[in-house]
Amino acid sequence: QELRPKSLDIKQEELGDMVEKEMASTSEAIEDAVRRIEEMMSQARNESSGVKLEVNERILNSCTDLMKAIRLLVMTSTNLQKEIVESGRGAATTQEFYAKNSRWTEGLISASKAVGWGATQLVESADRVVLHTGKYEELIVCSHEIAASTAQLVAASKVKAEKNSRNLGRLQECSRNVNEMAANVVASTKSGQEQIEEKDTMDFSGMSLIKLKKEEMETQVKVLELEKRLEGERVRLGELRKQHYALAGPCDVAEDDGDAKPAPTPRRGILKKPPLAQKP
Repeated sequence: QELRPKSLDIKQEELGDMVEKEMASTSEAIEDAVRRIEEMMSQARNESSGVKLEVNERILNSCTDLMKAIRLLVMTSTNLQKEIVESGRGAATTQEFYAKNSRWTEGLISASKAVGWGATQLVESADRVVLHTGKYEELIVCSHEIAASTAQLVAASKVKAEKNSRNLGRLQECSRNVNEMAANVVASTKSGQEQIEEKDTMDFSGMSLIKLKKEEMETQVKVLELEKRLEGERVRLGELRKQHYALAGPCDVAEDDGDAKPAPTPRRGILKKPPLAQKP
């Protein structure tokens, strides 16, 4: 009993309440995200026009569709959890069931938090993009994070669910829908970025031979600097992921289940040095 992992100073009898509170908090975060996106849409229509308005509307519409998909996912996950508790607790109370399966419960809480956090971050990133104070890449990263958090929530629920459960089938369908909507956010963001950002004409026709040679050397210097910086960032990302997995430990969604697998170690390929640019 002493060797069992503790849940961050939370008494096990409180775990059941934590699950319900976290799922309710996640639902509230998503509802708030939908309202904020609607406000941003109204503001964008008042303050922008032409290509900017078209891009903003497309991005915000895709974000709205993603939020609706996440909301349905959370509702379905809540129904599945109730089904799992009712079928597995026997004569025990709900609180006793969650306490008995504390590792699974902690994984469920963690997954729910991740989904709510991802939705909040996506809205904040969309707000900055619409106001032209943020980066389009932030939206793309947030979309990937939401897809990953969704997979975590489905895995946490699947561990204890019956294989022929209808609610589990619905949850998996909701997960696929979330992934599809997240991909739509990425696609609309990339296309919008291409429309908004100004492209260099690459017109060198008026340059002399000396000027061309100077520009060529300066560009080579920039390429080498960027390659060195990229290599450093790849190493940093690899170390961050290693530390993430070290802190997270093995998969927390299972207690005595053989189906759950430990979190994968980061690929060594991320530390690979990119090829040097070829001379023209």
